[in-house]
Amino acid sequence: MNEKRDIYLDNSATTRVFPEVAALMNEIFLEDYGNPSSMHHRGVTAERRLVQARKTLAGILKVKEKNLYFTSCGTESDNLAIIGGALAAQRRGRHLITTRIEHPAVLESMKYLEAQGFEVTRLGVDRDGLVSPEAVAAAVRPDTVLVSVMHTNNEIGSVQPVEEIGQAVKRANPQTLFHVDAVQGFCKDLILPKKMHIDLLAASGHKIHGPKGIGLLYVADGVRLEPLMHGGGQQGGMRSGTENVPGIAGMALAAQMLCGNLEADREKLSAMKQRLIALLAQIPDVEFNGRTDETAAPHILSVRIRGVRAEVMLHALEDKGIYVSSGSACSSNHPRPSETLAAIGTPSAEMDNSIRLSLSVMNTMEEMDVTAQAIAELIPFLRKFVRR
Repeated sequence: MNEKRDIYLDNSATTRVFPEVAALMNEIFLEDYGNPSSMHHRGVTAERRLVQARKTLAGILKVKEKNLYFTSCGTESDNLAIIGGALAAQRRGRHLITTRIEHPAVLESMKYLEAQGFEVTRLGVDRDGLVSPEAVAAAVRPDTVLVSVMHTNNEIGSVQPVEEIGQAVKRANPQTLFHVDAVQGFCKDLILPKKMHIDLLAASGHKIHGPKGIGLLYVADGVRLEPLMHGGGQQGGMRSGTENVPGIAGMALAAQMLCGNLEADREKLSAMKQRLIALLAQIPDVEFNGRTDETAAPHILSVRIRGVRAEVMLHALEDKGIYVSSGSACSSNHPRPSETLAAIGTPSAEMDNSIRLSLSVMNTMEEMDVTAQAIAELIPFLRKFVRR
């Protein structure tokens, strides 16, 4: 008897680790387990793993190896970039700029800095979840020390014109740092920090079929950060603590596997997403948040279903072995209105009706058909329980 396979469509929350990545990490756990700061053979072998991983990731981003730092996650990378960057530059100014639809790692870092006396400008977005380079440039002042704009929105998949924003920031104030949260875009799109005028870029391992517990931060030449962690002085004192060698090696291999097949994977993801869109668009009272064309992320689709609460649909699909999300995984345990949905003008009565379907290269076209059919069948059933 064949075992029924679950359909996992919550890849923006986390991804299944590639088997090759798990095998590499297990090898390091059991064989190359030395501390990379140790001077004996085991330590030297572990350090070689770090050197190779840094070389791989630097090659993907087309940056110098010395400009990459490893953290525990994308959230830590964002915190180090924003808080560390603002504190190091506060003599030049205490003004920061971001958008209303950033990840909590960015928004909460901004709130923290406000409590320390910084001023934060939060820019609005259009109905597609996009901020214009002109709006960013207009907000930059002589005392603006940092601008933070995410590459790919984790809820609706809007992709910001990062290169144009970077150019606008540098024209307005060459000293202003440009930070990009690329956690959802890394290895889904070609991101080149130097070409895009990015000073600080954050990425995460577990969004790209690598392990949890590992993040990456690119820091451009000449950028000063105030370290947030103090200790043994690893990574040039920027981020003390024994490096997570298995995680770093695993993230590098996952990135290499995805980026080595980037265009083909984007085509596959886009085809599956467009199939979902075509099927769901035929269902009455189903609408989409943000753009659904090729300018949006190929792996994220936000669906609004009138008359059905997201949490109810989520658990009904779960009963069928289909796993989706009701929004950002980072805030799912602390329900609150979505900043992103509010920012794009979602009617207040429909704020609780959106589910997110996020795909990976491990999904199939057949799974898209099964998912769309399940949603179509569940809507009239679930509406029986809605008070009118």
